Amino acid sequence: MAEQVPPNAVEGAPVGDLGRRLARRRTELGLTRREVAVRSGLAPGYLRYLEEQPGAAPGTGVLLRLAGVLGTTLNRLTGGDADLPPGSGRAARHPEFTELDTEECRALLGTHGVGRIAVPTDEGPVIVPVNYSVVDDAVVFRTGPGTTPAGASGHRVAFEVDRIDDALSQGWSVLVRGDARAVTDPDEARRLDERAFSEPWAGGRRELWTRIDPLEVTGRRIEV
Repeated sequence: MAEQVPPNAVEGAPVGDLGRRLARRRTELGLTRREVAVRSGLAPGYLRYLEEQPGAAPGTGVLLRLAGVLGTTLNRLTGGDADLPPGSGRAARHPEFTELDTEECRALLGTHGVGRIAVPTDEGPVIVPVNYSVVDDAVVFRTGPGTTPAGASGHRVAFEVDRIDDALSQGWSVLVRGDARAVTDPDEARRLDERAFSEPWAGGRRELWTRIDPLEVTGRRIEV
């Protein structure tokens, strides 16, 4: 029997942890709300309610059906693995490992998000996450003076971004090697302010732009 949509459900953007996870996963799979609802045996209006109402609390049976349709797990769908590093899923029976060409790497890199930069320090290399964007083929991120990411300026660094799907034991990674420099020209900094997509999750005053001009871009993908 299809779930009934509560009368106060209204059209809007996904909110709440569950709603955002549902919407993000079906978008990754290229599925519409109606397609996911039909495959899960739910009313489309009820799925809309789950995505848009922060107080939605579906039963375990509903969540298991949704997880099955979305190719994920109950734990992942409900955020139970939020504090766990990716990669704990089991290896597929017949994984396919391929090298990505430069065009594929740049396309994946250009999706923006969170990446990791390896910064040289007196104690050795340190790897830290940064919110990044790609502008004019360069990796750019904003930080504050004196922070670890700011220490990348003037060095040849490595920058890595990936997407891992534990439920399906597949994913990809892209590695950029290049020279990092602080952006000191006001006009260039202003242009990055206008064109960059990602803002630092850490918040606060982080007005120092750093850019990495790629010398080499490589990538790998593993699929089932």
